[in-house]
Amino acid sequence: MSKVCQLTGKRPIVGNNVSHSNRKTKRRFLPNLKKKRFFIPETGEWVTLRICTAALRNIDKYGIHLYLQMCAKKGFDTGVTL
Repeated sequence: MSKVCQLTGKRPIVGNNVSHSNRKTKRRFLPNLKKKRFFIPETGEWVTLRICTAALRNIDKYGIHLYLQMCAKKGFDTGVTL
């Protein structure tokens, strides 16, 4: 399963581990993904999404239905029909 947020599109990025002696080795910074079920009262159905914690905070702020509409307007493929 890919490590991509379904709502924001966040993906792993590449950087360096830097030691005390300033040696650099490659590493990956992974997004903080959580699997979460949401109930959408407007459609009356449950949806399971794999989202990052930043998207989870925005859902708490705006509500799931409004946030899904905002993501669809930005062009993200959420996999949820509204």
